[in-house]
Amino acid sequence: MVAAEDPEFFFATAPPLRDAGAVAATVQEFIARSSRPLEGGGRRRIVCVTSGGTTVPLEQRCVRYIDNFSSGHRGAASTEYFLKAGYAVIFLHRRGSCQPFCRFLPDDSFLKFFDVNTESKVQVVDSHATVVKKAIGEYCKAIEGGSLLKLPFTTIFEYLQLLKMVATSMSSVGLHGMFYLAAAVSDFYVPWDSMAKHKIQSAGGPLDMRLSQVPKMLSVLRNQWAPLSFCISFKLETDSDILVQKADMALSKYRMNIVVANLLATYKEEVIIITNGERNTIQRHDKDEDLEEHIIKLLEKSHSKYIYGSTNGCSKIDYEKIMPFGIKSLA
Repeated sequence: MVAAEDPEFFFATAPPLRDAGAVAATVQEFIARSSRPLEGGGRRRIVCVTSGGTTVPLEQRCVRYIDNFSSGHRGAASTEYFLKAGYAVIFLHRRGSCQPFCRFLPDDSFLKFFDVNTESKVQVVDSHATVVKKAIGEYCKAIEGGSLLKLPFTTIFEYLQLLKMVATSMSSVGLHGMFYLAAAVSDFYVPWDSMAKHKIQSAGGPLDMRLSQVPKMLSVLRNQWAPLSFCISFKLETDSDILVQKADMALSKYRMNIVVANLLATYKEEVIIITNGERNTIQRHDKDEDLEEHIIKLLEKSHSKYIYGSTNGCSKIDYEKIMPFGIKSLA
């Protein structure tokens, strides 16, 4: 019998992704367009940013679910900085989580952004006009420029099917592809075939439920789906004594290029960037400073070294042709 922790079992028994054919076509078209040779030579880089937490349904007609903590702020902010660096971005995000260019909008109700003038026309209120104009302008620039593709998910089933779809499609870009895996992915789940079909009734008394481990897809992504891509995973812990140890283990076990380690209590203020034989601590020193800006600068430089240092990478001439497009120097 195949174990629920086996990747093949997971995908074979998962509920089919809605509109999978149309989504796959959109992904492939975006990657093909983004990976065309640039004017003057060189190639653009593509990054898949995963963001937000996955849910684990407890019923097939879901009323109850287990959720993973994540606002999606890091993924949204990082997407903005990847776009500024010249990357094309596939933003694989949790529905309702923080979105690129929207993170500075007030938390107030959406309706508080607007009022109706004397001519019965809707307009942005003066107090929010600057930030709303900036958000709309930057978002439209990314979308109209073909640099950003957004793919939403909610459940662990949707997330992993979309990740597989994107990764296998991105295998064609080789070293110029990157995975920035910032999503908070469930470690345990209820296999679809063993899940209650209808709402679990409380009249039955206490609920005992056995959860299976979610298959470890990092190694599958690294070894099968997109083996040449530059891969960054995240390790979030609550215990500082085991953080670096767990990150080192993820680095070697799953063959990640980089692991970003952070503590739940300080994840907005500090991260540790861990590579083979090197650790860099990045801290935020000002409340108006984005930690993600420094993270992306370091990753961009590391990705350049990965491409340029590989026998299958671009030549120095090709690398220099990419630079005007927004990819910074190795220095």
